[in-house]
Amino acid sequence: MTSADTETEDATEQATDEARQSLLEAMTSELGDALVGSHLMPGTDLWIRVDNAAWSDTADYLRNRQRFRFFDWLSAIDWMPSPYGRSLDSEIGDAEAPDDDADDADAAVMEQGVTGGDTRFQVIARVHNLSTDLGVTIKADVGDDLTIGTWTGQYPGADWHEREAWEMFGITFSGHPGLRNLYLPTGFEGHPLRKDFPLLTRMVKPWPGIVDVEPMPETEDAE
Repeated sequence: MTSADTETEDATEQATDEARQSLLEAMTSELGDALVGSHLMPGTDLWIRVDNAAWSDTADYLRNRQRFRFFDWLSAIDWMPSPYGRSLDSEIGDAEAPDDDADDADAAVMEQGVTGGDTRFQVIARVHNLSTDLGVTIKADVGDDLTIGTWTGQYPGADWHEREAWEMFGITFSGHPGLRNLYLPTGFEGHPLRKDFPLLTRMVKPWPGIVDVEPMPETEDAE
């Protein structure tokens, strides 16, 4: 890479960071106290955390006021450490069901990542402005009622993603046109992506990618 290429790359990165800073300032002004956390990492990305009640309004602002028209993805996170420990690489049969105080014990060690959080569950989404090549990651806490607004009115592509989060985490997206199963049979009990959902097959037999590793065959030196 030549010095001219390096200078061009640095200038582009600086312009992008200035655009991120401008977006952060605009969102802070627009959302006020509903913007509860943010993190701008120069040359990397911008993360915004908003109040649960402002989740759908944030989508509307980004799409219609800031022209973030490309919906990338939406999902949920369960920040509670698994009460079963690292059962994927544990000895067969050593994983035990959590006791009644597991939630209280784990609550003190939950870490909600960039921009923080106050609840066990969070919803997170990613959108882009194709004109400026700028992306932003948005997240919000999900309270005890496990309910948050839908993004389908602003981003129809969120339909499938919200159905998945509803099915796998048990989070309800109010206003969604039709929350129904994508993967699991009707009547299935539980939400498989929650940390306290027991992966029984891993308790019977550890993850094969960890225990069934064969050594590389020895090679003979060419004569």
